Formats: sequence, structure tokens, C-alpha cells
Amino acid sequence: MTSNGENIAVIKKTPKLTLLPLIALIFYDVSGGPFGVEDSVKAGGGPLLSLLGFLIFPFIWSIPEALVTAELATSFPENGGYVLWISTAFGPFWGFQEGFWKWFSGVMDNALYPVLFLDYLKHSIPIFNRLVARIPALLGLTVSLTYLNYRGLHVVGFSAVALAVFSLFPFVVMGVLSIPRISPKHWLVVDFKKVDWRGYFNTMFWNLNYWDKASTLAGEVENPSKTFPMALFGAVVLVVSSYLVPLLAGTGALGANYGAWSDGYFAEVGLLIGGSWLKWWIQVAAAMSNMGLFEAEMSGDAFQLLGMSEMGMLPAIFASRSKHGTPTISILLSATGVIFLSWMSFQEILEFLNFLYSIGMLLEFAAFIKLRIKKPDLHRPYKVPFQTFGAIMLCVPPALLLVLVMCLASLRTFFASGAVIIVGLLLYRILVLVKDRNLMQFCSEQPAVESHSVVSQQLQEVADEAAIGLLSDLSAKTEEESLEIRFEGVLKVD
Repeated sequence: MTSNGENIAVIKKTPKLTLLPLIALIFYDVSGGPFGVEDSVKAGGGPLLSLLGFLIFPFIWSIPEALVTAELATSFPENGGYVLWISTAFGPFWGFQEGFWKWFSGVMDNALYPVLFLDYLKHSIPIFNRLVARIPALLGLTVSLTYLNYRGLHVVGFSAVALAVFSLFPFVVMGVLSIPRISPKHWLVVDFKKVDWRGYFNTMFWNLNYWDKASTLAGEVENPSKTFPMALFGAVVLVVSSYLVPLLAGTGALGANYGAWSDGYFAEVGLLIGGSWLKWWIQVAAAMSNMGLFEAEMSGDAFQLLGMSEMGMLPAIFASRSKHGTPTISILLSATGVIFLSWMSFQEILEFLNFLYSIGMLLEFAAFIKLRIKKPDLHRPYKVPFQTFGAIMLCVPPALLLVLVMCLASLRTFFASGAVIIVGLLLYRILVLVKDRNLMQFCSEQPAVESHSVVSQQLQEVADEAAIGLLSDLSAKTEEESLEIRFEGVLKVD
């Protein structure tokens, strides 16, 4: 296994993420393009609710989540992201649970993209309908895309830029071609008798979440205090535009049977507006977009495990890096999960993902508020321009939306999510026991932060204060408390 000193040397010579690649990665963490938003038209009983949703939901949900992510990611510019925030606010137990929920949901989400890649191509290449061709193709795609992740984040970042341009350009063309045919009255159609509220809210939520995912890569970003807020703002504009332009063009120009709008329907819209060449282009763009989604999700999942290992929550082997600076074991574990879960369908997984994600986000909003109260002097290179009361009010609308999404979930989703939560509770206790008995090696402290990553004196004082508090009275604590304290290396900074 690579030592901490060798790991730090690798990090220092590994290219960092700059603004444009980070915008592309956030774009693919959240969106990847308009593929999948078609269901919002059908579930909304027509275009009106879909268009209003993508105009209003960003203000209720996306912008608050992006603002909270910008403040916390720049305050803690290290890998692990939300795991570090919640560990700081509520302790390592809840930090570990957050990390497990988010990693599990991320791997499940990522298992969909190779499947969707083939689903778009099978319309033009029917052989992918057959298992004899489909299974090897799924394995080949997963292995190939995993290798690209292994080669380094700078490779993934610039690949994401190229994929984003290629995936979005056909919709720009479609928008231009649709202008002479657009009738604004088509946008106002809604049939409330046909509205599927559960499907509508789940589709809206899924297409506008995961703004916090890129925080797990904060340690790999060049000058995160400036780059992160700018990248999040740019990604918000890009995501919302990538949804509204195709929806306005397609629904405004066609005025067709809105019940036909389901996953993959934009290819048919392209056929009707531009011809078979545009349909083919959109199908290929959709397939390539799924590659970008896979890369962004895999990067976030793997670097989250690396960050948790550096905090002492997972065995040190998860912090080992390749010569490219990527977490080899963490990537392999995430890829293995993708392979085993790729048999699940989109509809089976959507509610489950949203439910687990909602639990984690409620915890993140709570951590944001608690850190404002508990650590008002914490160095915040970017700070949401509200005082404590304003920060609480910022979190109320998205928190209510999270609760609504959870309430709309089916009984099956409640049971499945409950099972994952129980596994997380047991896994934490097992790892505490393994660490206490020295059955595996754990990182005792976080690697040194690079000089250009500004960690202020205030943050160092917070870390030192926590470390002293943890080490002073160990003998007076119970055995169970001492076991949990071993995980509190999360706050120790050289």
C-alpha cells in the first residue's frame, strides 16, 4: 500500500481541476442534458407543469443546495465533502452514515448509465436487445469507463467538457429549427386529471439534485475558494437552460399527444422537427451523455471513499492512490457495485435513490445551520450572504420539498431504505471493532493540505480544539465512547 508521504507526493504533481472541467463535472453530477426530463411532460398532464417546474424548482431547491454546497465545500476544501461537514457538526457516527447512504445511492444511480447507453443505441443497433450481446457490452462499457476514471480527474474533467458540448449541441440546433413552428399556446396545456404527482415530483427532484456531489472532489480543485462558487453558478445556468430549451422547442412546435412523452422521446421530437439525421444525432448524444454521467458519478463516489479513509472511517487501503493520483481500491469497489446492480431498471431505482438522498440532504442542511451557530468564526472563503436566521429560512423550502418527496414514496421504498440504514448502523460498529483491535490499518490523521489550499488559522484552531478535547480525558470515558473517539481523527489537521 502507498504510504501517506508517497500519496501526498502524487497529489502535488497531479493536475488539479480548473473552472471549466469542474462546471462540466457538476453538470454531469446533476444533469447530463435533457435526457429523462420527457417524463415530466407526461406526469404533469401536459407541458405547463413541466415548464413551470423547471423554472420554479431551481429557486426552491437547486440554488439553495448550490449555495450551501459552495459555503461548506470552500470551508472544508478536502476530499470527503459532506462526510466531513456532518462529522464536524454531529460527530463521526452521523458522518459515516451520511457517507454510506450517499455512496450506496451513488453506485445504484451509476449502474443505470451503461444500461441507458445501450437502450438508446438499440433503436439503431437491434442486436443490443439480445442478452448474448448486451451482457458483454455492459461489462465492456463499465470496465472501459472505469479505466478512464483511473487515469485521473483532469482526464475525466476535460472528457466531460467535450461530452457536454457534443450532447447539448443537437438541442441547440433543434431549438433553432423549431422557431418557425412554435405556437406559445401549446405551452399552456395541462390536464389535472392526468397528473401523476408522485411521478412528477420524483422526476423534477431527480433531474435537479446532486449539487453537493462535487464537494467530495474539493481536495482536487485548483483554488477551491474561488473556483467552486463560480463553477456552481455556471452549472446552475447550464442545467436549467439544457432542460428548458428542448422542452420549449419540442412542446411548442409539435403540440402532439403529451401522453407519448416518456424516456427517450426527444429522439422522436428530433425526427419530427429536423428529420432522421437529427434523431440519430440525439440518440448518439444521449448515449455519450450517459458516459459523462457515469464518469462524474464514479469520480464522486471513489473520492468520497478516499476522503472517508483519510478521516479514519475506512481502512487505509481505500486512501491508496495510483500513479495518476486516483483512489484505485475505491474505484474498483464502486465499479464492482455498478456491475452487480446494473440489472435494476430506472423506474425501480428512482424512488429509492430520491428517498436515501433526501435523508442525507436533511442532515446536510442541519449541519449547515449548526455550524453557523456552533462555529460562527469558522473561516468561510465563500459565505452565503445571510445571517443565522436568513440561513435557516434559506433551508426551509428545500427541506419541505425533501419531506414531500419522502412522503410520496411507496411502502416498498420505505422498507428497502430501512434495510440500507440498518446495514449502515451495523457496518459502523463493525469498523469500530476492527479498528480497536488493530485488525486492519487505518489512517491516524488526514494528509497535509497543500499550501495553495487556504485553510485559515480559525479552521486550524477548530481542529486543534477538537483534537485536545478528544485526547484529554480518554481514561475517564467508557469503552464504547473511546471506540467512537477513534474516528474523530476527521478534524485533525497537521
